[in-house]
Amino acid sequence: MDHLLGGITARSVATHRLTVNVLEAEGRSGTPVVFVHGNVSSSLFWQQAMLDLRAGYRPLAVDLRGFGGTDPEPVDATRGVRDYSDDLAAVLTVLGLEPAHLVGWSLGGGVVLQLLRDRTELVRTVTLVNPVSPYGFGGTRGVEGELTDEAGAGSGAGTANPDFVRLLSAGERSADSPLSPRQVLLSFYVRPPCQPELTDTFVESMLSTRIGEEHYPGNLVQTDAWPGVAPGDSGVLNAIAPSHFRLDDLHRITPKPPILWIRGAEDQIVSDTSMFDLAYLGSIGAVPGWPGEATHPPQPMVAQTRAVLDRYVAAGGRCHEVVVAGAGHSPHIERPAEFSAAVRDFLAKG
Repeated sequence: MDHLLGGITARSVATHRLTVNVLEAEGRSGTPVVFVHGNVSSSLFWQQAMLDLRAGYRPLAVDLRGFGGTDPEPVDATRGVRDYSDDLAAVLTVLGLEPAHLVGWSLGGGVVLQLLRDRTELVRTVTLVNPVSPYGFGGTRGVEGELTDEAGAGSGAGTANPDFVRLLSAGERSADSPLSPRQVLLSFYVRPPCQPELTDTFVESMLSTRIGEEHYPGNLVQTDAWPGVAPGDSGVLNAIAPSHFRLDDLHRITPKPPILWIRGAEDQIVSDTSMFDLAYLGSIGAVPGWPGEATHPPQPMVAQTRAVLDRYVAAGGRCHEVVVAGAGHSPHIERPAEFSAAVRDFLAKG
C-alpha cells in the first residue's frame, strides 16, 4: 500500500459484514488502541499517532466502509452511523481486540460513541478528537439539540459544496481551486498556515473517499424549508443528520468507560461557529434567505458535546477535556507531541 510510513503495515481483515483495511504498527503488542478516522479521509491520517504511542500498547487504525482500502458497502443513513460502528465491532471481534481503547476523530468520534452506546463491553476507554456533535451536523439549535425543522432541513448530503464534491470525484490533486481537496485540507482540516509534512499522503487519503448517493455525500433531498435541503436515507452526511443520529443518552449506559475529549481551539469544522454549518453561514450572509437567530441560530456543536459529556459525568462517568491552543480540526496532525502526551497520560490512568 502506498503512503505507508516505516513501521506501519496494512492488511485486509475479513468479517461477516465486509472486508476492512487495517493498519498496524509492526512488532507492537499489548493492550489494543484502535484509531478511527473522520469524514473524507482514511486511516493514513493516524500513522504518526500510532508510531508515537508508547510501548505496552498495540496501535491499529481502520478504514471505514467507503474510505481507503475497505469495501465500499453502502451506508444506510437511517441507522445513523451504526453501519460504521457495527463494522468496527466486527473487526474487534475477528481480531480478538475487545475490549479496546478507541480513538475517534470527527466522524470517527461519532462512530466510537455509537459503539460505546450500543456495545459498552467492547470499550476500555474513548478518546474523542474534535468529534461530531452528539446531535449530528447541522439542523439543530441549543445545547439540547432541538431540530430547527421536523424533516432535518439544513443537514444531510445537500449541505456539501458541489464544487468540492466534483473535484474530489475527479481526483484533483492541485491547489488551483480553493475548493480542491488540498486547499480544503490546508484551510480547514488544519489551521493555516500549518503545512503538514505528509500533505501529499493526506490528499491521497481524502481522494480514497467513494463518491455517490450511497457514500459521500449521500442522496440529495429538496425541501421548501430553509435552506432548501433535507437529509436523505443513504450516504455519509445523511448518516450524521440529526434526524438519523442522536447520542444524548450516553449517561444511561453501564459501565461508563473514561472519556478524553481533545479539541483544537480554532477548529472551523466542528465549532459553535462552523464554516460548514449552513445556519452559521446564513448568519454571516454567505447563504441567502436566513430566517434569523430566533429560529435558525448557528448549531452550538462544542456546547452540545459538553452538555452530553457533563451528563455522563453527573451520572458517574469520568471525562477530561483538553483544548489544544493554536490547533484547528486535527490536533493529532498539527500538535502531535501535545496530542500524544495527552493520550499517553489518559491511557495510563484509564
